[in-house]
Amino acid sequence: MNAVGELYNRIENLNLWEKSIVVERNKYLAEYGAVEKKLYYIVSGSLKVCMRDGEEEHIVRFGYQGDFITSLDSFISGKPSDFYIQAIKRTEVKVISKAAYLSFIELNPANRQLWQAMLEQLVLQQLEREKDMLTSSPKDRYQRVLKRSPQLFQQIPHKHIASYLRMAPETLSRLKKS
Repeated sequence: MNAVGELYNRIENLNLWEKSIVVERNKYLAEYGAVEKKLYYIVSGSLKVCMRDGEEEHIVRFGYQGDFITSLDSFISGKPSDFYIQAIKRTEVKVISKAAYLSFIELNPANRQLWQAMLEQLVLQQLEREKDMLTSSPKDRYQRVLKRSPQLFQQIPHKHIASYLRMAPETLSRLKKS
């Protein structure tokens, strides 16, 4: 079992989830400028983590069933987030407060190690994405993401994938056909 699954099971076994909520399609789980004080586990559905540059939306991450998600910049720093999290489709999440989660990871070294492993995995994923954005052609970005995350193309609408890949939807469509 991976770190995410193990963390979920440990929190579940200790009955630390505060509640479950449903976020309807296009509604927000976390708003830009808010201070994030919760960590979420996706039970079903999918979410996108975005930022705005003027009128343009930039998707930086997706969350699927079985993932933890939060506005990590704010969760860690305690400062207002530069990101927002929006439901792509109806999504159910379980919620744990930051205070309860921090207490949980301090319970024993194994919990802290799982949190560390999850953060390390996230950093590696973000570095892969950064590499894609800085060095690859649209075709290379598409092929790398397809190889790395084939589930993305089954679960996420193509207009969101195009935004994530920093290309026009028409470019993505052409690449998929070739």
